Amino acid sequence: MSELKNDRFLRALLKEPVDMTPVWMMRQAGRYLPEYKATRAKAGDFMTLCKTPELATEVTMQPLDRFPLDAAILFSDILTIPDAMGLGLYFSEGEGPRFERPLRTKADIDKLFTPAMDEELGYVMAAVSMIRRELDGRVPLIGFTGSPWTLATYMVEGSSSKEYAKVKGMLYDQPKLMHQLLDKLADTIIEYLNAQIEHGAQAVMIFDTWGGVLTTRDYKEFSLRYMQKIIDGVKRDNDGRKVPVVMFTKGGCQWLEAQAETGADALGLDWTLDIGRARERVGDKVALQGNMDPCVLYASPERIKEEVASILKSYGKGSGHVFNLGHGIHQFVDPEHAKAFIEAVHELSPEYHK
Repeated sequence: MSELKNDRFLRALLKEPVDMTPVWMMRQAGRYLPEYKATRAKAGDFMTLCKTPELATEVTMQPLDRFPLDAAILFSDILTIPDAMGLGLYFSEGEGPRFERPLRTKADIDKLFTPAMDEELGYVMAAVSMIRRELDGRVPLIGFTGSPWTLATYMVEGSSSKEYAKVKGMLYDQPKLMHQLLDKLADTIIEYLNAQIEHGAQAVMIFDTWGGVLTTRDYKEFSLRYMQKIIDGVKRDNDGRKVPVVMFTKGGCQWLEAQAETGADALGLDWTLDIGRARERVGDKVALQGNMDPCVLYASPERIKEEVASILKSYGKGSGHVFNLGHGIHQFVDPEHAKAFIEAVHELSPEYHK
C-alpha cells in the first residue's frame, strides 16, 4: 500500500499534533454533487451503485477531486448487513429503505445467519480494496457500520419509522429476544469491520443513528453496551498504524461521559451541544468530531466562514478535533458552499495548532 501523504485526520483522532484541523463531511459522496447523480443514473438504482465496486469507488473519489478533504469514506450503506442476512432490502422512491421480510418473531431471529464477509459482503470488501488503490495514499479511508440498535430498528420495523412502535414494543415486552438480536448483530459487525480493516480501511466509524430515541437506561442497555462490545472486538492496529474508532450517536450528547468510557478514540457530535462544552465534559479521554449544523451550508459563504470560526474558537487550541457536520450534508446544498466550508476550516484552524 502507498505511503500516506496526508495523515492529519488519523493524527487528530489519536490527539497527536497536527498543522491544521482536518475536515471531512458525512455523506460527502452524495446527491448534492451533479457527478454523483450522473453515476447513480448510470448504475440504474442505489443498490447496484453500492454493489458495483467500480461505481462505489468512482463516487467515493468524486468529492476528493472537488474539495481538499482530509479523509475519504467508503461509499456504501449501513443496511448491507441486514440485506446480506436475507431480509430482502429494497428502496422505494421517496420512501427510503424497506425490507421484504422484517423480524417479528423469535423464529425470525433464530434463523438469521452470519453472512460471509468474502461472499455475501464481498462487494463491500472489493470496494474497500479498490478505493485504497485509487487513493494511492492521498488521504486515509474510513470504513463504517451502523450500530446494532440502529440496524435492529430497521430490521424489526421493516423500514424507517417515526414512532419505533414495533422495535420498542419488542424491547419492552421481549427484552431477551432483543438482546439475542443485538448480540448476533454485534458479532457480525465485529467481523465486518475487521474485514474492512484487513482490506484497507484506516479508521472505522459506528453510526448509531437511532440511539437518541431511547431513554437513558435503555440507551445504555440496548445501544451503548453493544457498541462497547464492537469496540472491544475490533482490530486496532493494521499496516503498522493504529486504526482509530469513532462512535456517533445522533441525539446522544447527554450521554457523552458514558460514551467516552467505551474505549472509542473519538466521539461524533451532532449540533445540539457546544463543542467547547463537550470538550470540558470528556477531558482528554477522546477526540471529538463535529459539529456544524448542516443547514449552515444553505447560508452565504461569508456566514459559513463565521460559523466555522465560532466552532474552532469554542473547541480551542490543540489537537483532538476533526471538523465535520453534525449529520450528513443535505442533497440540496450548493457544492460551492461545501467548498467554502472546507476551505474555511483549513484557512482558520492553523492558529489553533501553533
